[in-house]
Amino acid sequence: MKTATINFKTDFDTKIKAHDIATKLGIPLSSLLNAYLHKLVATGRVTFSTAEPMSKKIEAVAAQAEKDITNENTSGPFKTAEEAIEHLNKLQ
Repeated sequence: MKTATINFKTDFDTKIKAHDIATKLGIPLSSLLNAYLHKLVATGRVTFSTAEPMSKKIEAVAAQAEKDITNENTSGPFKTAEEAIEHLNKLQ
């Protein structure tokens, strides 16, 4: 496959924010941009969407989950569903 380089300008804050999101997703920014170009070519359409901000309750739950993960305060992993159910029953 031949490759080509595309250079374009965007404002610095947008680049940093996009890079941060891509990093959180574990995907290189170039791969996200490439995927967008492939979709553009396949569909011939340009689509835009806006993600609604998380509610305060969801933000609090996400923050607690991240804290639990950091502190290794999680259950599992389980090898079978039965193992997971057994664990849940012990918590009651």
